[in-house]
Amino acid sequence: MESGNRKGGILWIVSAPSGAGKTSLSRALVETTPGIYTSISYTTRQPRPGESEGSDYHFVSPETFADMSRRGEFLESAQVHGNRYGTGESWVRNHLAEGKDCLLEIDWQGADLVRQRLPEATVSIFILPPSRAVLEERLRGRGQDSEEVIARRLAAAREELLHYEEFDYLVVNADFTTALRDLQSIVRAEHLRRFRQQNAEQARLKALMA
Repeated sequence: MESGNRKGGILWIVSAPSGAGKTSLSRALVETTPGIYTSISYTTRQPRPGESEGSDYHFVSPETFADMSRRGEFLESAQVHGNRYGTGESWVRNHLAEGKDCLLEIDWQGADLVRQRLPEATVSIFILPPSRAVLEERLRGRGQDSEEVIARRLAAAREELLHYEEFDYLVVNADFTTALRDLQSIVRAEHLRRFRQQNAEQARLKALMA
């Protein structure tokens, strides 16, 4: 039986190994697709060059993060590369209830938690690099991480890739324009699924069948 979030927006989960292009593709998707809003995650890590508070992340202290977690304010939270990340639950639920699509950039652990909490609302996408060599080249090209950090991220990438089968869609980011077009096609196709159309177009369908 087909199920779905018939009355609310779609909760898009985008995951990928570090360096696969998740953030750039997600931003481009939101910028080119009306009606999708990005959830800004909370993190305990320090801002990278060019990142700003409230735009890239909500940067908080470990103590503040722990307090928020104890109060149950996160839809999901996880530790990645020694730092904590979390998604504010009230923001997501309020947007979905208003019929707005929300996009989460989270790892496979967070994706699993969100699927358990909001199974009917979620559609998940995993971004793949075209090869391990390209992934390593992209990580080095950032010029922000030490050799130790790059090695740790490559090791984590192997672990993350083991979970690709848990996602609804796979997009290979060999060419940015093509990958973005693939994401846009997925969004369009999901909104055209029968159970979503049936909810949105009930009056039209009744008139056609009269």
